[in-house]
Amino acid sequence: MSQPKYIFVTGGVTSSLGKGIVAASLGMLLKSRGYKVTIQKLDPYINVDPGTLNPYEHGECYVTEDGAETDLDLGHYERFLNQNTSQANNVTTGRIYQSVIDKERRGDYLGKTVQIIPHITNEIKRRIKLLNRSGDYDIIITEIGGTVGDIESLPYIEAVRQLRWDLGEDNSLIIHLTLIPYLAASGELKTKPTQHSVRLLMESGIQSDVLVCRTEHEIPKEMFSKLALFCNVKKGNVIECLDAETIYDVPLMLREQDFDDVVLRGLKLSTASKPELNQWKSFLDNLKNPEDHIRIALVGKYVSLQDSYKSITEAFIHAGAAIKAQVKVKWIYSGDLNNETCEKFLSDVDGVLIAPGFGDRGIEGKIIAAQYARENNIPLLGVCLGMQMMAIEYARNVLGFEGAESAETNIQTPYPVISLMDEQKNITNKGGTMRLGAWECRLKGDSIIKEIYDTELISERHRHRYEFNNEYFKDFENSGFIPTGINPDTGLVEILELPEHPFYLGVQFHPEYKSTVATPHPLFKAFLKAALKNQKQEKLSNARKEI
Repeated sequence: MSQPKYIFVTGGVTSSLGKGIVAASLGMLLKSRGYKVTIQKLDPYINVDPGTLNPYEHGECYVTEDGAETDLDLGHYERFLNQNTSQANNVTTGRIYQSVIDKERRGDYLGKTVQIIPHITNEIKRRIKLLNRSGDYDIIITEIGGTVGDIESLPYIEAVRQLRWDLGEDNSLIIHLTLIPYLAASGELKTKPTQHSVRLLMESGIQSDVLVCRTEHEIPKEMFSKLALFCNVKKGNVIECLDAETIYDVPLMLREQDFDDVVLRGLKLSTASKPELNQWKSFLDNLKNPEDHIRIALVGKYVSLQDSYKSITEAFIHAGAAIKAQVKVKWIYSGDLNNETCEKFLSDVDGVLIAPGFGDRGIEGKIIAAQYARENNIPLLGVCLGMQMMAIEYARNVLGFEGAESAETNIQTPYPVISLMDEQKNITNKGGTMRLGAWECRLKGDSIIKEIYDTELISERHRHRYEFNNEYFKDFENSGFIPTGINPDTGLVEILELPEHPFYLGVQFHPEYKSTVATPHPLFKAFLKAALKNQKQEKLSNARKEI
């Protein structure tokens, strides 16, 4: 295919309707039919990327293989499509304006007055097309963040209008995701908000081709005709999207309504091939019919907004389905953990995950959680900061390094077990300057981690400034908390494990970013297997006590 087809996904009525899930579901369906697909997110906020945003503002910051700090929707894209995204897959208003201003400063515009039209819109169009510069894709799906009518989204809407004109007929499609609210008092679904949303989009020069209608209740047949008539779309192009038990139901729900066929016909592409969905259906069957149930404590400081740890919870779902176990997450705010409360919070779980994060709030609670899991033989997985807290706990309570701490939270500590990476010491800007993206790690021959990965050299994604201080390497190794994963270029300790424990393993990287439906992460599978084994041993022990 010489020129890719473009699909634009917009949202109306309200935010948080699930444009990312609809885009990812469509991408998965089209890919399953043999098309080469990628998905892009256009975010209207002025931050250059989400890297400096508090997770409470925007959920987790997702990191790609090439080190881009991106919107969490890119995680959905990768999990559904089972393929990597990149820096080019996430564009923000901040990045657009930064690029245009840089060009203006260089004199690229030859003295012209720089304006939203054409300069900003041209840059947006350039970024959309940038994804296919190597001609890798048949279809490019672009999700436009925000809601139609938002002031900050207007340049994107105008750029899409222009781009559709540039591309020519049949080479692009507009999917508008909207809400059909239910009024309990009258017992009715109402279409008026959707009509207004479509009209608002038309005022910007864009006609919706397909409507995807989020709803809590089934839409009556006559309402489909009403929506099609008053929103000026074909009768068969109104798709119902009921609230689902899990986001992984959505592709099949949309497939049942021939959503992918509607899209392909709109783009004048062949519908001859049928989607291959057996693996997806098998995953869903395992997910919904578990043989076991596991309770995992997730100890972090952003637990009141669960999207802050979205990739971790999704990795639990993938790995849980792979071993036919349902994972129930117990959310624990690390600031609530102390020596008096840890028993109450952690005594009823089968495993503990100490989550990543930054700053000093809730640090001591994570250290206490690590100590409790270590001393009570509860399987524990520490991710990034979680690994660092495991190291500090061990230094204090096993090695006897009183006052051991991270230089991030106490520069005066006598035992800086965790210290600032050398290349970070002269950096002042916070955005995009951490150690980011995929880095290699060599695994020690006779180790638990090598058995888990079943290979000697791995590559995992990172997002951190501080590292294990190699001055304490021998102290840890000689006492039994062994560094078993080392970056071959820098000597950075990537993995610590305690072989004498049922499962006590910390990793400096973020394994959750690479877990997908098709390829659950081996580290999460191993952790859940250890938690399940711990649960069964605990039940057996209790049964013997009763006898």
